[in-house]
Amino acid sequence: MYRVWNFVTNYSLLLIIGAAIALVWANLDAHSYHHFVEYPLLFNDWVGVDAKYWVKSYGEDFHIEDAGGALKVLSAHYLVNDVLMAFFFAIAAKEVWEAVILKNGSLRGRKAATPLFATAGGMFGPIAVYLGLAAFLGSDVYDAVANGWAIPTATDIAFSYLVGRIVFGAGHPAVRFLLLLAIADDAAGLIILAIFYPSGELGPAWLLLSLGAAVGVFVFFNWLPRRMDRGDQLRRRSTWVRDNLGFWPYLVAACLSWYGFQESGLHPALGLLPIVPTIPHADRAFGIFSEAEQYLTDLLNHCEHILKHPVEVILFFFGLMNAGVEFSAIAAPTWLVLAGLIIGKPFGILLFGWVAAGPMKLGLPQGMRTIDLFVIGCVAAIGFTVSLFIASVAFDPGPVQDAAKMGALLSFAGAIISIVAGKLAKVEKQPG
Repeated sequence: MYRVWNFVTNYSLLLIIGAAIALVWANLDAHSYHHFVEYPLLFNDWVGVDAKYWVKSYGEDFHIEDAGGALKVLSAHYLVNDVLMAFFFAIAAKEVWEAVILKNGSLRGRKAATPLFATAGGMFGPIAVYLGLAAFLGSDVYDAVANGWAIPTATDIAFSYLVGRIVFGAGHPAVRFLLLLAIADDAAGLIILAIFYPSGELGPAWLLLSLGAAVGVFVFFNWLPRRMDRGDQLRRRSTWVRDNLGFWPYLVAACLSWYGFQESGLHPALGLLPIVPTIPHADRAFGIFSEAEQYLTDLLNHCEHILKHPVEVILFFFGLMNAGVEFSAIAAPTWLVLAGLIIGKPFGILLFGWVAAGPMKLGLPQGMRTIDLFVIGCVAAIGFTVSLFIASVAFDPGPVQDAAKMGALLSFAGAIISIVAGKLAKVEKQPG
């Protein structure tokens, strides 16, 4: 089992601190908390939420009756969720991209088949439980919460990994299986966000800006220098581009791509995804969030090294901006999200994983038992980061969104359930 670098642990800690501060603040003084979250940083014509919508929703709280001709309002919440979180999703996408295309990539070939099937179960199971229970509670509840069906599909990579190490031990093959499942789950979550949760009225033509930025930066700063270096062992042109321009062309392309996503109606936090595959990368993978990647010098890993500490801080503010929910908000959506995660995840992963390993004869990693799939499902039930994010885009601000967010926060119960399940399943810990 390869070693996972401490970035995963650090961002978990800062995220928890931010979320804890938000919870305490919102329950002590909800008005000042929401005033902080929606504070207008800048009235402008380029970046932010629609100015008319912001004035209608929050203007009274700030004694603002009009936006003074500005088209958009950059609020603190928008800055974190829509602008800065793009860097977090870019890092997640980088891990997915490497796992899919590189030699020894974790999501390549037969070895990835069972984790991918289990991932599908870990998504369909929660959706079935969430929507099934919502329908059972009546049409009024179903209509109010149906758009949040994707909230319980998420798995928090960092927290699941940390709990998985506690339950299985760092050297158990189930931990690597869990990481594969979590990164595949993240990939599916990015697709769900893009397709099912647009941030506004769709304007697909703007995606041409994102596509053009991605194609342009790839051709002129990646493919063309390598093409011109054919037969040159010193690779002079590629080396000049790397040493003199570095990541700057990709940063410019990332800004253009992000703006294209914002204007297209797709969620802007996904705006950097088209740029990730264009950046020069290593020729082999060492594992998802592998510690060995700290020593790689290719531009893609270099960008990740640069972003590591800023993203840790960004996730602190993400927790601060999104986890401020009053305990009185607990309602039906809370229990639906929790049921989807705590019940749907384990049984979905167990069922689909068993079908893949048994009847389909794809097998399990050596040292893993079928019952370990259920324990993995319990660990994967910790949704937190991405569940919170989806809740913030699935529902408008209000009681339903707050209740759903509380379900995502309470999914930490999956840690306790996982430890108990591990004991009952007689998991033998394997040290790393």
